[in-house]
Amino acid sequence: MPEHDAEKSQEPTPHRRQQAREQGQVARSQDLASAALLILGLVCLMVLGGGLMEFLVEYSRHQLGGDAWLSADPGFTVGECNRTLLALARTVLPIFAVLLLGAVGINLVQGGFLFLPEKLAPDFTRLDPIRGLQRLFSLANAVRLAFGIFKILVIAAVAFLSLYQQRDTILGLTGLDVPEIARYLVQILFWTTAKIGLALLVLALLDYGFQRWRHEQDLKMTPREVREEMKNLEGNPEVIARRRQVQRQLALHRLSEAVPKADVVISNPTELAVAIQYEPKTMAAPILVAKGAGVLAQRIRRLALEHGIPIVEKKPLAQALYRDVEVDQPIPEDKYAAVAEVLAYVYQLQGKTIPTPPAAAA
Repeated sequence: MPEHDAEKSQEPTPHRRQQAREQGQVARSQDLASAALLILGLVCLMVLGGGLMEFLVEYSRHQLGGDAWLSADPGFTVGECNRTLLALARTVLPIFAVLLLGAVGINLVQGGFLFLPEKLAPDFTRLDPIRGLQRLFSLANAVRLAFGIFKILVIAAVAFLSLYQQRDTILGLTGLDVPEIARYLVQILFWTTAKIGLALLVLALLDYGFQRWRHEQDLKMTPREVREEMKNLEGNPEVIARRRQVQRQLALHRLSEAVPKADVVISNPTELAVAIQYEPKTMAAPILVAKGAGVLAQRIRRLALEHGIPIVEKKPLAQALYRDVEVDQPIPEDKYAAVAEVLAYVYQLQGKTIPTPPAAAA
């Protein structure tokens, strides 16, 4: 096998991309989804977190204050739990719904909608210890491990710098009341988490770009694979070329037999050519015996010149006949007049008697 056939130097074909997509092979970064969900969660807490905080404060006041439950019966306990769960659901479910929609949207943006029920089937090859060790010590896992360690270092650095900038505020919390301490701690934790989320988002975007690049590299094909795909989809290229050559020869042979029988050739002037035959005694209407475009049109004109058949250049009529009339089909009634005019002109040039066209006879 030639050396260049082993190199993936060809861009992937649409069929190759479709096959990869059907197998679930799309460019996707799990880090991007995680980072985006972290930031989305922080935004939800900013917008909807007030209700959750009020619920927690009220619940703590209700549970820790007032009289003790020294003789709570099962009915009272169940009712209290139901009320607590209902209040918690009203507060938490909107946040969960936004996060769920965000997770679905992020994955759709990355890879689009994929329906792969076969992925739910058990894959017993995963139980192979040898393959498991190969995956564990593969280059891809090594790169993933190195990137994971790098992310931990970035997160630690961002968290350290964020807290170090707030060191004076943190040291001064000892002189504040408990509610004020709690408020400052929430603010510090929130903005530290936001900075970590932004850092993770930047890393995730870089990872997504790398995943897209690697996906494109994996999809690239060798020249041999391109040829095999063309052979499977369209057949052997050599057979296709031979079939087209035979069809071309048959078409030229047919023209060689049909054009000499024509009375006139109507052209456009060189792109299209149609040959018309008319025998008033045996034909109810003129018949289109040959037509062609490009090389075939040139062949028709050449045969007409060789056999002394007049060539009339009428662009609109040639286009209409080529478009609307098939070979060996009579001329439609709406084109009788135009074709009769051409035939009359040809017969006049040849000194023949002008036949009465079917349209006029009618």
